[in-house]
Amino acid sequence: MKSKLILSLLLLSTFFTAFSQEKTSQNTKTTIVEKGLIKVSVMYPYAEGKTFDMAYYETKHMPMVAGYLGENLVKYTIEKGLASGIPNTPLPFMAIGTFYVKSLSDYQAAIAPNRDAIRKDFANYTNITPTILVSEVVK
Repeated sequence: MKSKLILSLLLLSTFFTAFSQEKTSQNTKTTIVEKGLIKVSVMYPYAEGKTFDMAYYETKHMPMVAGYLGENLVKYTIEKGLASGIPNTPLPFMAIGTFYVKSLSDYQAAIAPNRDAIRKDFANYTNITPTILVSEVVK
């Protein structure tokens, strides 16, 4: 009986060690892949009387812009603002769309000829002028 218990504990220990190493390995891969990417954050500030159609943004606008970016695009995300980080204060952003791209110059080259179409589409989902931040992922 004692040997079965020891064997069971040894197997459990091996399982958890293997699982832990696999998870660490996956996290490391993610960090390595994302470091150095260019992140373009398109932030839509909250203000009284402003509107935002998330369904349109998710199904029409972001896929349209992503299509312009082609192979340079690694991924994009869409965030819906829920609350401020400080209780009882206004929501800072109604939404944030983020593009992760390999090259800033390729991003700019893809957006430049399509800038008017992108801006014209704003009227289909919002009356907010977005704030755009371009940054580099460091970790």
